[in-house]
Amino acid sequence: MVTLKGNLVYLRALEPEDLDFVHQIENDESIWEISSTQTPYSRFLIRQYLEQAQQDIYQAKQLRLAICTLGTEDAIGLIDLFDFDPLHRRAGVGILIQKASNHDQGYGSEALGLLINYAFTHLHLHQLYANISTDNQPSLALFAKFGFEKVGVKKQWIFARGRFHDEALFQLIHTP
Repeated sequence: MVTLKGNLVYLRALEPEDLDFVHQIENDESIWEISSTQTPYSRFLIRQYLEQAQQDIYQAKQLRLAICTLGTEDAIGLIDLFDFDPLHRRAGVGILIQKASNHDQGYGSEALGLLINYAFTHLHLHQLYANISTDNQPSLALFAKFGFEKVGVKKQWIFARGRFHDEALFQLIHTP
């Protein structure tokens, strides 16, 4: 699909072969605060999730895509539309590039741009939103680059690393 292909990365549907990759990410405690996870996931549960991940976004209310570098099928990250609401034409956005060695390479930026374009042109969404810890400077900069505006701060929203952290709500409203 040309819409989900850039110069550095492309976005693809999750495959059964992504089991180990997704299992590794979901069980990485260092990123649990981002996904509000507190318990590990078994391979069995991940396998079931991957089987159901092929549901249409209108059924699942979520679309999770693998971020892959051009020329390979191997995923380097995941990008999501979640809380998909077709009536109000909005969805949340989440993104993760797994390895630090792949950070600051432009992969996340291109993946987010591709997803935004897809959400507005193919799903006809009116707005996207993101919840970002105010401590997460790379994510704050990434979403700001695409015009997401901070519309509020949830005080002491996330308990992580032994203390409470604020979380900001960002919105991008599509103006054709």
